[in-house]
Amino acid sequence: MMLKAFLAALLIATPALADDLRGTGDLGLIVEREAGSLLVVDRSERAALGRIEGLGDLSHASLVYSPDERFAYVFGRDGGLTKVDILTRQIVNRVVQGGNSIGGAISDDGRLIAVANYEPGGVKVFDADTLEQVADVPMGSKTVGIADAPGSRFVVATWDTGEVWILDHSADPAQPAITKLEGIGANPYDALLTADGRRYIVGLFGEKGLTQVDLWQDPPEVTRFLPDYGKDQPDLPVYKMPHLQGWTLADGVFALPAVGLHQLLWVDAEDLTEIARTDLAGQPVFALARPDRREVWVNFAPPDNDKIQVVDVLTHEVIRTLTPGKGVLHMEFAPRGREVWMSVRDENRVEIRDARTHEILGEIEALAPSGIFFTDRAHRTGL
Repeated sequence: MMLKAFLAALLIATPALADDLRGTGDLGLIVEREAGSLLVVDRSERAALGRIEGLGDLSHASLVYSPDERFAYVFGRDGGLTKVDILTRQIVNRVVQGGNSIGGAISDDGRLIAVANYEPGGVKVFDADTLEQVADVPMGSKTVGIADAPGSRFVVATWDTGEVWILDHSADPAQPAITKLEGIGANPYDALLTADGRRYIVGLFGEKGLTQVDLWQDPPEVTRFLPDYGKDQPDLPVYKMPHLQGWTLADGVFALPAVGLHQLLWVDAEDLTEIARTDLAGQPVFALARPDRREVWVNFAPPDNDKIQVVDVLTHEVIRTLTPGKGVLHMEFAPRGREVWMSVRDENRVEIRDARTHEILGEIEALAPSGIFFTDRAHRTGL
């Protein structure tokens, strides 16, 4: 007994060797959609560290990070929710919680994981440690645009019924208080939440326009805006829906990718009026601000998905067109904006460029890469 106590005390007193330790602040994960795997990358070294396999269908997959930046929760299109350890590069747990999921979020305390489902619809909520189901909230609809809001809340839009639901898990995680807002608009396709947790903006596919929900108001205030954008222009075939989570709020102005138009819409954040448009090379998918908000970088749906355009926030003009390669699906900036990583799916690589000079700094081989997610996302609201 004394020997056991002595060894335990010795273990506690002995510092771990520095070579055995490493932080996670400069790590990231790249989704390899067709292989059903994740590539663990070191942003500082611009290098791959290893691969985590066996995650199922990762088409349109996304992920969130635990507050300590060690674990990631991956939302697969096959309804799989997978918890991975990026240090050991292993799957910790995996459940198939639905037939078709479209994204998820983690609560601000890191205790709950919420998944938005196409099939069977609604939202399911899980314990972040064990992945045991905590709550099931049917909504009679496919759900899209789920985001975490301050106070253990999740906000989500419903595709079929045009509603926004606010789930408040702060008092009882298993029985969330529900606020349902109707009349949001026809067929919401995606949504975003501003970094301050105030404005939840919903993109509409079934009609022109967007809708803002002001979460600071009690009750939340719904405002429709831009109801006429594009009404005098013929709708083009939509080859890929824009992603509002690649939105931009820069210098008091929203930059939003237009549905069915080759344009970027600039909207005053205070009064929600359109102030400008930028003509683009194709249908925008992501309109992503460089972290200093000085530029907006845009990628495109086919057949223009070999391009990236850089737009000046002050002039709203395209200042540079880049051609990284066929199938540029996603971009991710380093947290302070030094460089940008771009997945070039059809060439099985990730290209890394200086975010100011646009020079190529390096590349990493990856299997049909799509989403790129750096661990600093663990500390950002609304992702």
